[in-house]
Amino acid sequence: MSNQANARPFVIPQFTFKDYGSFFLAGALCCTISHGGMTPIDVVKTRIQIDPRYKPLGFVSGTRYLIANEGPSALLTGFGPTAVGYLAQGGAKFAGYEYWKKSFVTIAGDQETAVKYRTAIYLGAASVAEFFADILLTPLEATRIRLVSERGYATGLVSGFTRLASEGGVSQMYAGFLPILCKQIPYAIGQFTVNEFCHELAFRNMSEETKKSMSDVSKFGLSLGSGIIAGFAAAILSHPADTLLSQINKGHGPTGSMFYRLTALAKEAGVKGLFAGLGPRMIMTAGLVSSQFLMYDGIKHALGAPPAVEIHKE
Repeated sequence: MSNQANARPFVIPQFTFKDYGSFFLAGALCCTISHGGMTPIDVVKTRIQIDPRYKPLGFVSGTRYLIANEGPSALLTGFGPTAVGYLAQGGAKFAGYEYWKKSFVTIAGDQETAVKYRTAIYLGAASVAEFFADILLTPLEATRIRLVSERGYATGLVSGFTRLASEGGVSQMYAGFLPILCKQIPYAIGQFTVNEFCHELAFRNMSEETKKSMSDVSKFGLSLGSGIIAGFAAAILSHPADTLLSQINKGHGPTGSMFYRLTALAKEAGVKGLFAGLGPRMIMTAGLVSSQFLMYDGIKHALGAPPAVEIHKE
Protein backbone atom coordinates (compact mmCIF):
# COMPACT_ATOMS: atom_id res chain seq x y z
CA MET A 1 0.00 0.00 0.00
CA SER A 2 1.37 3.45 -0.84
CA ASN A 3 2.44 6.03 1.70
CA GLN A 4 -0.31 8.32 0.43
CA ALA A 5 -2.91 5.70 1.20
CA ASN A 6 -1.54 5.32 4.73
CA ALA A 7 -1.40 9.08 5.31
CA ARG A 8 -3.65 10.26 8.12
CA PRO A 9 -6.28 12.83 7.26
CA PHE A 10 -5.16 16.19 8.57
CA VAL A 11 -7.80 18.29 10.29
CA ILE A 12 -6.92 21.92 9.58
CA PRO A 13 -8.66 24.61 11.64
CA GLN A 14 -10.77 27.06 9.67
CA PHE A 15 -9.70 30.43 11.04
CA THR A 16 -12.33 33.15 10.77
CA PHE A 17 -11.83 36.83 9.99
CA LYS A 18 -12.23 37.47 13.74
CA ASP A 19 -9.46 34.95 14.47
CA TYR A 20 -7.09 36.73 12.09
CA GLY A 21 -8.08 40.03 13.70
CA SER A 22 -7.05 38.56 17.06
CA PHE A 23 -3.76 37.31 15.57
CA PHE A 24 -3.11 40.79 14.13
CA LEU A 25 -3.90 42.60 17.38
CA ALA A 26 -1.79 40.19 19.45
CA GLY A 27 1.15 40.54 17.05
CA ALA A 28 0.81 44.31 16.87
CA LEU A 29 0.77 44.75 20.65
CA CYS A 30 3.59 42.30 21.40
CA CYS A 31 5.87 43.87 18.78
CA THR A 32 5.21 47.54 19.56
CA ILE A 33 5.62 46.96 23.32
CA SER A 34 8.81 44.92 22.95
CA HIS A 35 10.46 47.10 20.29
CA GLY A 36 9.44 50.30 22.07
CA GLY A 37 10.95 49.03 25.30
CA MET A 38 14.21 48.17 23.51
CA THR A 39 14.62 51.66 22.01
CA PRO A 40 17.64 52.64 24.20
CA ILE A 41 19.57 49.50 23.19
CA ASP A 42 18.70 50.06 19.53
CA VAL A 43 19.86 53.69 19.69
CA VAL A 44 23.29 52.66 20.99
CA LYS A 45 23.52 49.77 18.51
CA THR A 46 22.72 52.07 15.58
CA ARG A 47 25.32 54.64 16.70
CA ILE A 48 28.00 51.92 16.92
CA GLN A 49 27.10 50.83 13.37
CA ILE A 50 27.19 54.22 11.63
CA ASP A 51 28.98 56.82 13.76
CA PRO A 52 32.81 56.70 13.58
CA ARG A 53 33.06 58.09 17.14
CA TYR A 54 31.23 55.05 18.49
CA LYS A 55 32.88 52.29 16.43
CA PRO A 56 35.66 51.52 18.98
CA LEU A 57 33.14 51.45 21.83
CA GLY A 58 31.21 48.57 23.32
CA PHE A 59 27.60 48.71 24.41
CA VAL A 60 28.22 49.96 27.97
CA SER A 61 30.89 52.48 27.02
CA GLY A 62 28.79 53.61 24.03
CA THR A 63 25.80 54.21 26.31
CA ARG A 64 27.91 56.27 28.72
CA TYR A 65 29.36 58.30 25.86
CA LEU A 66 25.90 59.01 24.44
CA ILE A 67 24.48 60.13 27.80
CA ALA A 68 27.53 62.28 28.54
CA ASN A 69 27.31 64.09 25.19
CA GLU A 70 23.57 64.28 24.52
CA GLY A 71 21.84 63.57 27.82
CA PRO A 72 19.66 60.62 28.95
CA SER A 73 16.77 61.65 26.68
CA ALA A 74 18.88 60.70 23.65
CA LEU A 75 18.32 57.04 24.56
CA LEU A 76 14.66 57.42 23.55
CA THR A 77 15.41 58.96 20.14
CA GLY A 78 13.19 57.36 17.51
CA PHE A 79 10.70 55.90 20.00
CA GLY A 80 7.68 57.19 18.01
CA PRO A 81 8.45 55.61 14.61
CA THR A 82 9.65 52.45 16.36
CA ALA A 83 6.37 52.00 18.24
CA VAL A 84 4.12 52.86 15.27
CA GLY A 85 6.22 50.97 12.70
CA TYR A 86 6.27 47.75 14.67
CA LEU A 87 2.59 48.07 15.55
CA ALA A 88 1.82 47.71 11.85
CA GLN A 89 4.65 45.33 11.02
CA GLY A 90 4.09 43.07 14.02
CA GLY A 91 0.41 42.63 13.34
CA ALA A 92 1.00 41.84 9.67
CA LYS A 93 3.89 39.49 10.43
CA PHE A 94 2.26 37.34 13.10
CA ALA A 95 -1.17 37.20 11.43
CA GLY A 96 0.55 36.60 8.09
CA TYR A 97 2.62 33.73 9.50
CA GLU A 98 -0.54 32.06 10.84
CA TYR A 99 -2.26 32.54 7.47
CA TRP A 100 0.57 31.36 5.22
CA LYS A 101 1.50 28.45 7.49
CA LYS A 102 -2.11 27.22 7.35
CA SER A 103 -2.23 27.80 3.58
CA PHE A 104 0.95 25.81 2.93
CA VAL A 105 -0.22 23.01 5.23
CA THR A 106 -3.48 22.92 3.26
CA ILE A 107 -1.49 22.63 0.02
CA ALA A 108 0.46 19.71 1.55
CA GLY A 109 -2.86 17.87 1.83
CA ASP A 110 -2.17 15.49 4.72
CA GLN A 111 -0.26 15.36 7.98
CA GLU A 112 2.51 13.07 6.77
CA THR A 113 3.37 15.39 3.87
CA ALA A 114 3.07 18.52 6.01
CA VAL A 115 5.39 17.11 8.67
CA LYS A 116 7.87 15.90 6.04
CA TYR A 117 8.10 19.38 4.49
CA ARG A 118 7.61 21.36 7.72
CA THR A 119 10.92 23.19 7.35
CA ALA A 120 9.91 24.50 3.93
CA ILE A 121 6.50 25.45 5.33
CA TYR A 122 8.08 27.40 8.21
CA LEU A 123 10.57 29.14 5.90
CA GLY A 124 7.95 29.97 3.29
CA ALA A 125 5.34 31.24 5.75
CA ALA A 126 7.87 33.41 7.59
CA SER A 127 9.31 34.85 4.36
CA VAL A 128 6.02 35.71 2.65
CA ALA A 129 4.49 37.17 5.83
CA GLU A 130 7.56 39.31 6.41
CA PHE A 131 7.62 40.60 2.83
CA PHE A 132 4.16 42.14 3.14
CA ALA A 133 4.82 43.37 6.69
CA ASP A 134 7.94 45.21 5.51
CA ILE A 135 5.93 47.29 3.06
CA LEU A 136 4.35 48.89 6.13
CA LEU A 137 7.57 49.04 8.16
CA THR A 138 10.10 50.50 5.69
CA PRO A 139 9.13 54.23 5.69
CA LEU A 140 8.89 54.32 9.49
CA GLU A 141 12.20 52.50 9.89
CA ALA A 142 13.83 55.04 7.55
CA THR A 143 12.43 57.83 9.72
CA ARG A 144 13.70 56.15 12.91
CA ILE A 145 17.23 55.75 11.56
CA ARG A 146 17.36 59.40 10.47
CA LEU A 147 16.22 60.54 13.93
CA VAL A 148 18.80 58.32 15.65
CA SER A 149 21.73 59.00 13.33
CA GLU A 150 21.28 62.75 12.67
CA ARG A 151 20.99 64.81 15.81
CA GLY A 152 18.43 67.58 15.36
CA TYR A 153 16.93 66.04 12.20
CA ALA A 154 13.39 66.44 13.60
CA THR A 155 11.56 66.65 16.91
CA GLY A 156 9.67 63.39 16.59
CA LEU A 157 7.73 60.93 14.43
CA VAL A 158 5.40 63.29 12.60
CA SER A 159 7.97 65.99 11.85
CA GLY A 160 10.61 63.40 10.90
CA PHE A 161 8.25 61.47 8.63
CA THR A 162 7.01 64.69 7.01
CA ARG A 163 10.54 65.98 6.39
CA LEU A 164 11.70 62.68 4.90
CA ALA A 165 8.63 62.50 2.65
CA SER A 166 8.92 66.10 1.46
CA GLU A 167 12.69 66.04 0.84
CA GLY A 168 13.08 62.56 -0.61
CA GLY A 169 9.61 61.43 -1.64
CA VAL A 170 8.55 57.81 -1.95
CA SER A 171 11.89 56.80 -3.47
CA GLN A 172 13.82 57.96 -0.41
CA MET A 173 11.31 56.51 2.04
CA TYR A 174 11.62 53.12 0.34
CA ALA A 175 15.35 53.39 -0.39
CA GLY A 176 15.92 50.80 2.31
CA PHE A 177 13.23 48.35 1.15
CA LEU A 178 15.65 45.84 -0.42
CA PRO A 179 18.10 45.87 2.50
CA ILE A 180 15.23 45.76 4.99
CA LEU A 181 13.94 42.64 3.23
CA CYS A 182 17.46 41.21 3.41
CA LYS A 183 17.44 41.97 7.14
CA GLN A 184 13.88 41.16 8.15
CA ILE A 185 13.30 37.95 6.17
CA PRO A 186 16.34 36.16 7.72
CA TYR A 187 15.21 37.63 11.06
CA ALA A 188 11.71 36.18 10.65
CA ILE A 189 13.13 32.84 9.51
CA GLY A 190 15.31 32.67 12.63
CA GLN A 191 12.48 33.84 14.86
CA PHE A 192 9.73 31.48 13.72
CA THR A 193 11.61 28.45 12.37
CA VAL A 194 14.07 28.11 15.26
CA ASN A 195 11.27 28.65 17.79
CA GLU A 196 9.22 25.89 16.13
CA PHE A 197 12.13 23.45 16.20
CA CYS A 198 13.03 24.28 19.82
CA HIS A 199 9.48 23.39 20.85
CA GLU A 200 9.56 20.27 18.68
CA LEU A 201 12.83 19.11 20.24
CA ALA A 202 11.49 19.64 23.75
CA PHE A 203 8.17 17.89 23.05
CA ARG A 204 9.87 14.98 21.30
CA ASN A 205 11.72 14.20 24.54
CA MET A 206 8.54 14.24 26.63
CA SER A 207 5.93 11.55 27.09
CA GLU A 208 2.33 12.34 26.20
CA GLU A 209 1.49 12.32 29.89
CA THR A 210 4.24 14.87 30.64
CA LYS A 211 3.08 17.14 27.82
CA LYS A 212 -0.51 17.10 29.04
CA SER A 213 0.46 17.74 32.66
CA MET A 214 2.95 20.60 32.06
CA SER A 215 2.57 23.34 34.64
CA ASP A 216 2.23 26.99 33.68
CA VAL A 217 5.76 27.57 34.98
CA SER A 218 7.12 24.79 32.74
CA LYS A 219 5.28 26.18 29.72
CA PHE A 220 6.62 29.65 30.49
CA GLY A 221 10.17 28.30 30.79
CA LEU A 222 9.90 26.44 27.49
CA SER A 223 8.55 29.49 25.66
CA LEU A 224 11.18 31.75 27.21
CA GLY A 225 14.09 29.42 26.42
CA SER A 226 12.89 28.78 22.85
CA GLY A 227 12.41 32.51 22.32
CA ILE A 228 15.90 33.37 23.55
CA ILE A 229 17.54 30.79 21.25
CA ALA A 230 15.38 31.95 18.32
CA GLY A 231 16.37 35.54 19.12
CA PHE A 232 20.08 34.71 18.94
CA ALA A 233 19.53 33.00 15.57
CA ALA A 234 17.49 35.93 14.24
CA ALA A 235 20.18 38.43 15.27
CA ILE A 236 23.08 36.53 13.69
CA LEU A 237 21.24 35.82 10.42
CA SER A 238 20.04 39.40 9.95
CA HIS A 239 22.87 41.51 11.35
CA PRO A 240 24.93 42.16 8.17
CA ALA A 241 21.84 43.52 6.39
CA ASP A 242 20.90 45.51 9.49
CA THR A 243 24.28 47.26 9.32
CA LEU A 244 23.85 47.97 5.59
CA LEU A 245 20.33 49.29 6.18
CA SER A 246 21.66 51.84 8.66
CA GLN A 247 24.29 52.94 6.13
CA ILE A 248 21.76 53.23 3.26
CA ASN A 249 19.33 55.31 5.31
CA LYS A 250 22.19 57.60 6.39
CA GLY A 251 22.90 58.23 2.69
CA HIS A 252 26.25 56.42 2.63
CA GLY A 253 27.60 54.50 -0.34
CA PRO A 254 28.00 55.25 -4.05
CA THR A 255 25.20 56.17 -6.44
CA GLY A 256 23.68 53.52 -8.66
CA SER A 257 21.31 50.61 -8.24
CA MET A 258 20.48 49.39 -4.74
CA PHE A 259 22.23 46.08 -5.40
CA TYR A 260 25.40 47.93 -6.44
CA ARG A 261 25.27 50.21 -3.39
CA LEU A 262 24.79 47.25 -1.04
CA THR A 263 27.65 45.33 -2.64
CA ALA A 264 29.99 48.33 -2.45
CA LEU A 265 29.10 49.07 1.19
CA ALA A 266 29.54 45.39 2.12
CA LYS A 267 33.02 45.29 0.53
CA GLU A 268 33.96 48.52 2.27
CA ALA A 269 32.79 47.29 5.67
CA GLY A 270 34.27 43.80 5.46
CA VAL A 271 33.16 40.93 7.69
CA LYS A 272 34.18 42.72 10.89
CA GLY A 273 32.34 45.89 9.92
CA LEU A 274 29.20 44.03 8.89
CA PHE A 275 29.01 42.44 12.34
CA ALA A 276 29.80 45.62 14.29
CA GLY A 277 27.37 45.97 17.18
CA LEU A 278 26.31 42.28 17.05
CA GLY A 279 26.77 41.76 20.80
CA PRO A 280 24.23 44.34 21.97
CA ARG A 281 21.90 43.39 19.13
CA MET A 282 21.95 39.71 20.20
CA ILE A 283 20.98 40.80 23.72
CA MET A 284 18.27 43.05 22.34
CA THR A 285 16.92 40.44 19.92
CA ALA A 286 16.84 37.64 22.49
CA GLY A 287 14.77 39.90 24.72
CA LEU A 288 12.58 40.99 21.81
CA VAL A 289 11.78 37.57 20.42
CA SER A 290 11.25 35.80 23.75
CA SER A 291 9.02 38.57 25.09
CA GLN A 292 7.07 38.72 21.83
CA PHE A 293 6.21 35.01 21.87
CA LEU A 294 5.24 35.17 25.55
CA MET A 295 3.03 38.22 25.02
CA TYR A 296 1.61 36.91 21.74
CA ASP A 297 0.47 33.67 23.35
CA GLY A 298 -0.92 35.50 26.37
CA ILE A 299 -2.86 38.07 24.32
CA LYS A 300 -4.18 35.38 21.96
CA HIS A 301 -5.43 33.41 24.96
CA ALA A 302 -7.04 36.51 26.48
CA LEU A 303 -8.80 37.24 23.18
CA GLY A 304 -10.05 33.67 22.89
CA ALA A 305 -8.14 33.05 19.66
CA PRO A 306 -7.57 29.42 18.55
CA PRO A 307 -4.12 27.78 18.76
CA ALA A 308 -1.82 27.75 15.75
CA VAL A 309 -1.57 24.86 13.30
CA GLU A 310 1.03 22.41 14.65
CA ILE A 311 3.09 20.16 12.39
CA HIS A 312 5.87 19.05 14.74
CA LYS A 313 7.44 15.66 14.11
CA GLU A 314 6.55 13.19 16.84
